[in-house]
Amino acid sequence: MTTEILLKGVRLYGEGDPVDVLIADGEIAEIGSPGSTGGTEDSLTVVEAAGQVLLPGFVDLHTHLREPGREDTETIASGSAAAALGGYTAVFAMANTDPVADNAVVVEHVWRLGKAAGLVDVHPVGAVTVGLGGEKLAELGTMAASAAGVRVFSDDGKCVHDPLLMRRALEYSTALDVVIAQHAEEPRLTVGAQAHEGEQAARLGYAGWPAAAEESIVARDCLLALHAGARLHVCHVSTAGTADVLTWAKERGTRVSAEVTPHHLLLTDERLAGYDPVNKVNPPLRTGADTERLRRALADGVIDCVATDHAPHAVQDKDCEWAAAKPGMLGLQTALSIVTETMVRSGLLDWRGVARVMSERPAEIAGLPDQGRPLAVGEPANLTLVDPDAEWTVRGAELASIAANTPYEGMRLPGAVTATLLRGRFTVREGKLA
Repeated sequence: MTTEILLKGVRLYGEGDPVDVLIADGEIAEIGSPGSTGGTEDSLTVVEAAGQVLLPGFVDLHTHLREPGREDTETIASGSAAAALGGYTAVFAMANTDPVADNAVVVEHVWRLGKAAGLVDVHPVGAVTVGLGGEKLAELGTMAASAAGVRVFSDDGKCVHDPLLMRRALEYSTALDVVIAQHAEEPRLTVGAQAHEGEQAARLGYAGWPAAAEESIVARDCLLALHAGARLHVCHVSTAGTADVLTWAKERGTRVSAEVTPHHLLLTDERLAGYDPVNKVNPPLRTGADTERLRRALADGVIDCVATDHAPHAVQDKDCEWAAAKPGMLGLQTALSIVTETMVRSGLLDWRGVARVMSERPAEIAGLPDQGRPLAVGEPANLTLVDPDAEWTVRGAELASIAANTPYEGMRLPGAVTATLLRGRFTVREGKLA
């Protein structure tokens, strides 16, 4: 017997009149005016969703699931739960695990654990260099040909700073039709750096992290990618200058894409005044002027998508002095709300724009044929249902992640995911795991 789901009274992309959407056999089967769409009575699940917005399921190109190696902070199962609750149907698990995901054995292990969890599609990201050491290319071809089918490679957490090695990686990637994602940080400019180099760092006594450390690597890599005809993806863009470099590169036909994190859209280095390491992140929180430029760049398509850089940490790694604390923040369950606050309420994006930056473009960048698809009959039912009028208060201890290091603790945020469907099956219903 086929299980059918009827979503009643939804607005596709938040546009037009309400419609009913029938889901069957993992696909969108019918879309019609309210009351016109049927289904088989004995197998039909009806969801009253009047006023809610239906979007394609979100895709996160940048998630740290910590397994293998740091299961005390996150597992693939717990991270998958957080992702589903945040409206995600696919996530990309970064390679800086222990052992590093620099070979077929580890990426297949991560992929199989994701399939076993069954809440989102977990796509392993392969390391660019062996052990993230920046000295020798990892087995890119073997990982691409593995059961995990790796299509994105990154040493995230570390920069592939050797220009010759980065050039070789980009050249090799063209034959494999894969993407090299760069953590843009010139390490010789950030030795000992603790915060954005500017007024706040000077006042607080922190060693400064110059914007040029990011911008110089992005400029270099855009040139390398242009000459190689390769696809480059820039991780967690954080400065206005980087947005300017990306504009320049795209105007010249460079095959470059870029992501921005929710926290770089909302938070600034003024948060550092309290010396709370929950605000420590890599790259660091920048100025209000940077934040405003990043929002405009996202709206204009200079920056292609939002990626969470979800980074769980144990209490002892955050509840300590600033210099000793590890950088990173939780992001999966709060991403939609931060985008709603910074981009939708400001008028910079409508809900179709949200679909573009949180689903369609990341799916296109990573080459996922069944994600980020149009809301149309016959398309895969990887879907997110959002209540745009809801508000909720963030409590780290109540999030699905094992860790609780959220910078939004106690904040009241707009927008809430009420349901997530993966291939026509509820993973989240009424805001809770199904």
